[in-house]
Amino acid sequence: MSANIIFYFSDQQRWDTVNGYLTPNLVSLASDGVFYENSYTCQPVCGPARACLQTGVYANQCGAHWNGIPLSPDIKPLAEYFNEAGYDTAYIGKWHLASDRYPGTGVHCETSAVPKERQGGYKYWRAADVLEFTSHGYDGYVFDGDGNKIDFKGYRADCINDFALEYIDNHDNSKPFFMFVSQLEPHHQNDRHCFEGPADTVENYRDYPVPPDLEFLNGDYKEQYPDYAAAINRLDENIGRLVKKLKDKGIYDNTVIIYTSDHGCHFKTRNSEYKRSCHDSCIHTPLIISGGAFKGGKREKRLVSLIDLPPTLLSIAGIDIPESYMGYDLTKQLDSPFKRDFVFMQISESQVGRAIRTDKYKYSVRAFKDGNICYDSSVYFEDYLYDLENDPYEKTNLVRDKKYTKVRARLRSLLKHEMRRAGERECVILPAPYTKKN
Repeated sequence: MSANIIFYFSDQQRWDTVNGYLTPNLVSLASDGVFYENSYTCQPVCGPARACLQTGVYANQCGAHWNGIPLSPDIKPLAEYFNEAGYDTAYIGKWHLASDRYPGTGVHCETSAVPKERQGGYKYWRAADVLEFTSHGYDGYVFDGDGNKIDFKGYRADCINDFALEYIDNHDNSKPFFMFVSQLEPHHQNDRHCFEGPADTVENYRDYPVPPDLEFLNGDYKEQYPDYAAAINRLDENIGRLVKKLKDKGIYDNTVIIYTSDHGCHFKTRNSEYKRSCHDSCIHTPLIISGGAFKGGKREKRLVSLIDLPPTLLSIAGIDIPESYMGYDLTKQLDSPFKRDFVFMQISESQVGRAIRTDKYKYSVRAFKDGNICYDSSVYFEDYLYDLENDPYEKTNLVRDKKYTKVRARLRSLLKHEMRRAGERECVILPAPYTKKN
């Protein structure tokens, strides 16, 4: 029988939070599989990143470039490929791909059940469109696929994980399953403007060290990092519970687990909130794949993107990858010397921006007209350039430094090439009109 696949998705988790102290179960999972040290999102905001995963294409191609844009009915969603291949499909947790953006227009299910036709093709459903609106760190509710409300009591990450364990318990193993578990943690609680770690462990992280890419900037990391770290530790505990359930059921060895996040968190150091930025604190994410061909405790240093995961998921299941998919199949790289030159990001809501990251450099541009009136532009200005070999914490913006003129020209060419590959219109990228320090 084909392998079961579990995609375990955290929200707003930095890459540097995976370590033996904070996440021992993830470290253990990585020791069985492959740990990708250089994984990056293709869209550093919740809804668009999720849309890219469910469609296999960039946000401009699927149309979901803001929070509050549902999946296009014209694009076959990921779950349908698994359904057609004989998999049972399940979605648990935060969806964020059903409600329309503007009040009074279209479908709104931020606190109510997601209509069946907006559930992305998943057959089993225990989810809420905007989980942070139907719950807090403790207690809340989700819905089943028929719209019935299901209350839960306890720490949210535990309860969402319980729904996943329940699904595994009740699955009859007559067919393989593809289960997508979308946690909200460690994302901040919007209406309370803070992170909410489990009350019984937050104090354990009161003196947890602040990452060095934050501490030279102003932000709210001093106040918020203990809850953030505690929430990640509880996610890790739930990964341990999930792995134990798979082993107890005798299906661990026939299950591939993918663990990653939609984007990182810069704690209001790079703009006025936590994401929507080209900086590594925002775009660099954890990625572990364990099971099947992904084994041996390997640490992979090649650049990978969130957009690589849809084709990889299909490949693991033996499903043909659509030509429209924009990412690279990571299963084919396991024994291949292939190496990406860069990863590509589209930035929206905070700006209309584009960026690439190579092994050595970060290069980002911003549209001449900022705001949400459009998603792409015909005119951009250079916004950031970082020499990551000499400045890994991105302290010094070199976008106006004449010594890097040739570097910028090469990166500009790479960026424009990828924008064309993603179907974006031709554009002009002009020199920065002013200097930014960070």
